[in-house]
Amino acid sequence: MALASVSKVVLGSVAFGVFWVLAVFPSVPFMPIGRTAGALLSAVLMIIFHVISPDDAYASVDLPILGLLFSTMVVGTYLKNAGMFKHLGRLLAWRSQGGRDLLCRVCVVTALASALFTNDTCCVVLTEFVLELAAERNLPAKPFLLALASSANIGSSATPIGNPQNLVIAFNSKIPFPKFLLGILPAMLAGMAVNMVMLLCMYWKDLAGISPELVAASKQMEAVEEGRVSSPSSQEPPFKSPKLTNGDYYSPSMMTENISTKHPWFMQCTEQRRKLFLKSFAYIVTVGMVVAYMVGLNMSWTAITTAIALVVVDFRDAEPCLDKVSYSLLVFFSGMFITVSGFNKTGLPGSIWNFMAPYSKVNSVGGISVLSIIILLLSNLASNVPTVLLMGGEVASAAALISPAAVTRSWLLLAWVSTVAGNLSLLGSAANLIVCEQARRAPRNAYELTFWNHIIFGVPSTLIVTAIGIPLIGMINV
Repeated sequence: MALASVSKVVLGSVAFGVFWVLAVFPSVPFMPIGRTAGALLSAVLMIIFHVISPDDAYASVDLPILGLLFSTMVVGTYLKNAGMFKHLGRLLAWRSQGGRDLLCRVCVVTALASALFTNDTCCVVLTEFVLELAAERNLPAKPFLLALASSANIGSSATPIGNPQNLVIAFNSKIPFPKFLLGILPAMLAGMAVNMVMLLCMYWKDLAGISPELVAASKQMEAVEEGRVSSPSSQEPPFKSPKLTNGDYYSPSMMTENISTKHPWFMQCTEQRRKLFLKSFAYIVTVGMVVAYMVGLNMSWTAITTAIALVVVDFRDAEPCLDKVSYSLLVFFSGMFITVSGFNKTGLPGSIWNFMAPYSKVNSVGGISVLSIIILLLSNLASNVPTVLLMGGEVASAAALISPAAVTRSWLLLAWVSTVAGNLSLLGSAANLIVCEQARRAPRNAYELTFWNHIIFGVPSTLIVTAIGIPLIGMINV
């Protein structure tokens, strides 16, 4: 895309700068309106400044990604109710040797899960769980949130369904799923290991922690000393609920459910059997969702179908579940899509690529290094999906002049670098922003992951992981 007029470039850059400042400093003194309102303000400025038309602004809102985010939040709520995170917690804590061992497990589980569930899905589902896991062991939240976000991005690079930009690359390049996986898998595994070691080195002392038993005992002693809890000998025996005619025990929650809204099948079941059925159904449809992703069905509508299936089978008013969806996050993404689209229309990202393209050939170490730097820069300025759309065809055309094998490697290189680039800064990846906003809004153990907290680890991790992974791209040929 050619560079737009001077006024459009300047005004578009100003609007994008407003978005960047408010995303990095959501409580900046001269305008403490937060990230969500800041994204909307930037989108409105793009339209007021005539950088982007209203119709183009509406078209730039990526409804498939919003649908995917919304539905995975709903699915995550039902999985939480089904006890999946309790089982996952037991798995992560099984024979755990402390905070450092737990951090390594979070890195591995997140990276592998992101390759199948997408990085955004894993971050939506796991953020609050990771916060609780750290709090239970008296460990700081920051290293675990960084582990979650960075590992989700690295792990998602391995498959076409791991993130949106990989999906675009797989569609345009026609690379089969097995070839894509094996082409990036060595780099992903090496990058995951290096990222994990860097986290351990940076937060080694902070991860000492205290065992959950000592934390619980300490809290109990504090409560006894303050007179909030009586000693065990003085406590009255627990009240036992009366037994009902169907063999169940009475529960106060039964009073809140309207039996008239139940299906006759549920009315004939005991509460225990009903819960077992709903848990089993939640696990089965979630596995089905992953299988559908792997066979290439539309990711957004697959997730939406899974979510509505869980709502229907639950056979109760879905409002309590829908209330747990982070609608402000969806609004933030809508504003961000418009802002990024407007910035791309200024022609600045395209001009950067056109200037550097002659020095970015994939048949030399220097060319690959320059290409990687451009991808890192544009992915953090214009977002990774627009960067892939902008550069994919150009990079592949340049590689075609070298050899057919170079074309495949150039596509895989683009997938690897544009995905790992998301770890550079808080704004580099949707997964980072999801972790940040979910952690800040968590009902318990909330934590503010700031731009500087992230970038101190993100910059060295991104540069080292990218450099280590590049030579491994395409090492396994199918």
